[in-house]
Amino acid sequence: MLAHANRITSGSDYKAVVRRGVRVVGPHTVAYLRQNADPTPVRFGFIVAKNVGGAVVRNRIRRRMKAASFDLLPGVPAGTEIVFRALPSSVNASWPALVAELSHALVKGQRGR
Repeated sequence: MLAHANRITSGSDYKAVVRRGVRVVGPHTVAYLRQNADPTPVRFGFIVAKNVGGAVVRNRIRRRMKAASFDLLPGVPAGTEIVFRALPSSVNASWPALVAELSHALVKGQRGR
């Protein structure tokens, strides 16, 4: 599980990352990456809208994305803020496909700056 310091919790922070971040679109997720000038801890945020499914499905997708992000945390540079938005196709995504997509989004987003 991600520590509190590694989570985006306020709506204004989500909005800033989504509006000013680099967008990387994949088959199951859309990732927004933003680099802060100061070396703060890496922070992740997750958006799973109602079009993905019911509450049980949305929470399962969010938990899967959090677990994948926890595995990717050591390889992300300090000061990075990342928001992952799940698409409806993420419900049927396998675990290896989801992890590969999130790691690919991190690599591509850091190159896109």
